[in-house]
Amino acid sequence: MSTERLQALMRGLQELCLPTMRAQHEEVARQATAESWSYADYLLELVQRECQQRRHNRIERVLKASKLPLEKNWATLDLKRLPVKVVQQLRSLLSGDFVDRCENVLLFGPPGSGKTHALCAVSQELVRLGRRVLFTKCNLLVQELLAAKRDLRLPALIKRLSQWEALYIDDLGYVQQSREEMEVLFTLLAERYERGSVLVTSNLAFSKWEQIFKDPMTTAAAVDRLVHHSVIIEMNLPSYRVEKARKRKAAGEEENPGSAKAG
Repeated sequence: MSTERLQALMRGLQELCLPTMRAQHEEVARQATAESWSYADYLLELVQRECQQRRHNRIERVLKASKLPLEKNWATLDLKRLPVKVVQQLRSLLSGDFVDRCENVLLFGPPGSGKTHALCAVSQELVRLGRRVLFTKCNLLVQELLAAKRDLRLPALIKRLSQWEALYIDDLGYVQQSREEMEVLFTLLAERYERGSVLVTSNLAFSKWEQIFKDPMTTAAAVDRLVHHSVIIEMNLPSYRVEKARKRKAAGEEENPGSAKAG
């Protein structure tokens, strides 16, 4: 191809916003020549590469916007320390079918049991399948909702949050909130009921949720909306951080038995 025609091709691909085809068409052309591809095969290879790169870029954008802690992923999740039933439940969520059904996921366990890591790992896999998931700490979310209510922006904020297929609220009940704060959270949950999935981690069993929502009626209504269409996972495990600390201590004592006795 002449220099003039090559430059025209590059300008056209740039105007059509096809950066991958623009960057790789010469490499693919050499491969097509070497392997005697048809024109259609050559074009198909370029189109597939462009589509693949666009999917990758979209996933990276959604992952960044999701605010998920990327280090808490499926590859780093220690499945061996989890009960078989919990592993089965987590694996069943990876298809994302529950999101289509607007079902919720409620994961309970004591502090340090790995609740956040487990749901973050699932959430990242959902994003890689093209789902939109937003991660937020409960205390930060209620502060944002409360500020929006005071500025008369609460409906607008709830509408913006509804654009996410799944809303992941981490550590519900970990920090005690005021009645006003819990009222705006209940409003959000009520608006998402049967319209979008909610993923929740909490160290408090349902029987203690009155500590969160402050009165029996609101508590019952919140639990009813979350549980009606839900997957409930219980991770009654010892603290992962405490386990690691004990192992480090035990390893140190084995390496220095004299110092352990002296202590």
